[in-house]
Amino acid sequence: MTEKEHKINKKDKQESRHVLSLVLDDEAGALGRVVGLFSSRGYNIHSLTVSEMDSQKKLSRITIVTSAPLHVIEHIKALLERLIPVYKVRDLTTEGAFVEKSLLLIKVSIKDKRSELLNLAEQYEALQVDATDSTFIFQLTDISSKLDEFVEIMRPYGIIETARTGVTAMARGSDGF
Repeated sequence: MTEKEHKINKKDKQESRHVLSLVLDDEAGALGRVVGLFSSRGYNIHSLTVSEMDSQKKLSRITIVTSAPLHVIEHIKALLERLIPVYKVRDLTTEGAFVEKSLLLIKVSIKDKRSELLNLAEQYEALQVDATDSTFIFQLTDISSKLDEFVEIMRPYGIIETARTGVTAMARGSDGF
């Protein structure tokens, strides 16, 4: 095996994060078949979002974030493409530039730190969506790592509750599904 072949082989076995985007029929059981494919083979789903994409054509988009070596991702894509309700599967991570967002709602205790919390939220471009005498709820939409960072910044102030969506993503440019 040449040095180049060895590097390619080694890279193929490294586990990495992949954002998969699927277009499929918006029908009962379709999501279950997709998730079942992952669980029956022991593949982990880190994030999952589903939404209607086109009501007239009755299509949905599923965005899945998973981690695996590239050859496993290729296998997953091939299996997904064979599912009856699935029309298209894209690995946005390997195809080029894409936009990725998640949503975080975080409830934080105020404890006489009102202006400090508002300043931090402003620095992260988080929106204040609710306020009581004792709490703020902030909304932040960004990439997952920025949401994680904001949670850690808020932790010392007393996080009461968090809720997050999964990743949703779309390829950049004029190329659509």
